[in-house]
Amino acid sequence: MFQKLLAELLGTMFFLYVILATGDAIAVGLALSAVIFILGKKSGGHFNPAVSVMMAVAGKLSLKNLAPYVVAQVGGGLAALELYKRVKF
Repeated sequence: MFQKLLAELLGTMFFLYVILATGDAIAVGLALSAVIFILGKKSGGHFNPAVSVMMAVAGKLSLKNLAPYVVAQVGGGLAALELYKRVKF
């Protein structure tokens, strides 16, 4: 489970950092595609709390795993914001 949560945290962090740093739709799409391709098999490739909630409601994610997924994703988002504030081009 730790590896799944780490994949969600890192994937969300990278994806949201690209959104903050570029704001470019093509870059954002490529970033999301990359994290799904690289980390998706490990974690399920949600990288968004709304997707995790939908997967839990659909029965594809255990309800006991929903909160840890959301915490990992929010943590990834906060890490992306902090990285963006510290590393400006």
